[in-house]
Amino acid sequence: MAVTSLDITHRSIYEGGKAFGEVGTYIYLEGVIHFQIDPGNDSNMAITDLNLAPVNEDGMIEFHSDFSMLKPADASKGCRTVLLDIVNRGIRTVLSGFNRSDRSASLTSNVSSGNAFLMEKGYTIVFCGWQADVPDIPGLIGLHGPNAEQDGQPLVGDIMNQYQTNELTSILPLADRYHKTNPAAEENISSAKLYVGDYPDGNFELVSNDLWSLIRVEDQEIEPEPSHIFMKDGFEPGRIYQLIYKGVGSRLVGLGFAAVRDVSIFLKQETNSMNPSAGEVDHVISFGLSQSGRFLREYIYTGMNIGEHGELAMDGIIPHVAGGMRGEFNLRFGQPSKDICYIIPGLFPFSDFPQVDPVSGEVSGLLDTCRAQSTVPKIMFTNTSAEYWRGDAALIHTNLSDSSDGQNISNVRNYHFAGTQHGSGIYPPEEVREADGIRGAHPFNAVDYSPLLRGLLERLRTWIQEGLEPPTSCHPSFKNASARNSSEVIKNFENVNGIRTPFKTLNAMRLNYGEHLEAGRTTILPAERGEKFPSFVSDVDDTLNEIAGIRLPDVSVPLYSNTGWNPRHESIGNEGLLIGITGGLCGSSVRLPITEEQRISLGDPRPSIESLYRSKEDYLIKVEKEVKSLAKDGYVLEDDIEDICIEAASRYDHVFETGSVR
Repeated sequence: MAVTSLDITHRSIYEGGKAFGEVGTYIYLEGVIHFQIDPGNDSNMAITDLNLAPVNEDGMIEFHSDFSMLKPADASKGCRTVLLDIVNRGIRTVLSGFNRSDRSASLTSNVSSGNAFLMEKGYTIVFCGWQADVPDIPGLIGLHGPNAEQDGQPLVGDIMNQYQTNELTSILPLADRYHKTNPAAEENISSAKLYVGDYPDGNFELVSNDLWSLIRVEDQEIEPEPSHIFMKDGFEPGRIYQLIYKGVGSRLVGLGFAAVRDVSIFLKQETNSMNPSAGEVDHVISFGLSQSGRFLREYIYTGMNIGEHGELAMDGIIPHVAGGMRGEFNLRFGQPSKDICYIIPGLFPFSDFPQVDPVSGEVSGLLDTCRAQSTVPKIMFTNTSAEYWRGDAALIHTNLSDSSDGQNISNVRNYHFAGTQHGSGIYPPEEVREADGIRGAHPFNAVDYSPLLRGLLERLRTWIQEGLEPPTSCHPSFKNASARNSSEVIKNFENVNGIRTPFKTLNAMRLNYGEHLEAGRTTILPAERGEKFPSFVSDVDDTLNEIAGIRLPDVSVPLYSNTGWNPRHESIGNEGLLIGITGGLCGSSVRLPITEEQRISLGDPRPSIESLYRSKEDYLIKVEKEVKSLAKDGYVLEDDIEDICIEAASRYDHVFETGSVR
């Protein structure tokens, strides 16, 4: 079998024996899970360079992953469903996403359960490493596997890195973010190229080789190959740098697909004592946030949801805030964290349904391989306004040939969270982001969309377990004229004093990686980008809130204009660009004028709060009506109605307490 052993290194009662509703107490397990796969099995053939992996004496490829689990102590009280967290760059996401807990809290502490939603519903929560370049930092969850080799030697080839700093710095690693480096084959940079530009879909200039170099950095021992880039005068904050150089060593990043596939099958089907959930679960739902949502889109595309013996791995999949992007999850010299805007969105196909590429004439869909296997999992694609304004989310439900609405296949839903940013917001709107000290032109988007995640997860579970259909897809549409080009919609914001718009909106750009792979290349020069795809977003109403998608009361009964974009502040450079072209766009929450007098004095074309609501009571009546409608439609849970209304009341009070401050 693909899972050869599970070594449990830690076992404890979760949060000191705290009882979670009717489900009761939870157990926390931590350890290492070992895999071996057959390179000759058809189910593994989609993994790039599998034929270049070292094998054991039985001809199998071995690797292992960090593993942890939260499970009901009394399995009979659980919901018999695993929620598999496709961890983001080694970091757990589902507890902060669904339970609104502190992401930094250790699972051995007594504060990591947050609002306890997942525990009270009885989920078995599993974390398994899939990313081969996660650094060896305690607490991060990664995959540990072999590199590709040719004649016993590491591969050497072109690698591309992108950099954008928020403060002046001179040295950066040859890696994406803080991950394991991809060292240079040599210090000589005669064949390397460094480009700089201001917009992901704009022009890039070649930086003279006498201004930068590839260097070794000593840290206890001398590194054998150059591992960093050095810029003599420093990298300019906010500008986008793209480095292409000869790298040595190619991790088999595609083994991550096998890891999440085989751990899913193991937890559902293995009946021996090695499986801590043996006989306790029937289904697996995977959740991937941002980078790991893109990973799930690539996983779906490869058709690797079927095991070596024909078993179905994941029953349900939620790629969250991935838009139309995929990524370097199955490439030679691939860096799984990379999300370069002009490259990653350009990988056709985008939609679950087959469609014609109007340029190449190719007919393809994201789920073609899964459908040919007759084992399509149930999928919910969930996105925020940020992925639409990034330029790629609308591609997943748009017919490219005529810019019309596509039709999802029966096992797929597509949901847009209106007026939200890439990561769920925090109220009151942050002027300076606490997590990293970044400042935007406007306060950051404050809409907490976690109630939508909770509601849709439960609808996906009942869809799988009971066959109850979830709500229909809900997103910007051409049929009802709610989908418009981003360059047109942005004009609505230009007449509001106090709202600064970006110098230009973003578009995804075409790229066919396949042609380059056939030529033995895995990097793309800026000059080799294709034409732009159209960028469609939701239209807005007179409060400048979006009219399409699932509208929480923050958007449908607003006190703020809530967007999925926020320009960079001058203090972090390149102020004409949006924040988050890598890592996900940040949004804005800009308060509406409170009184008519204030509106007139500011020259604000948006309606005042006092013109929208006669009183706090009137406001709360409208909020409650909207929330109950969302619950009736299946987008939020009945359990969340009261909390959403309480939070709305608190926000109303806060707005009037701080009313003199814009």
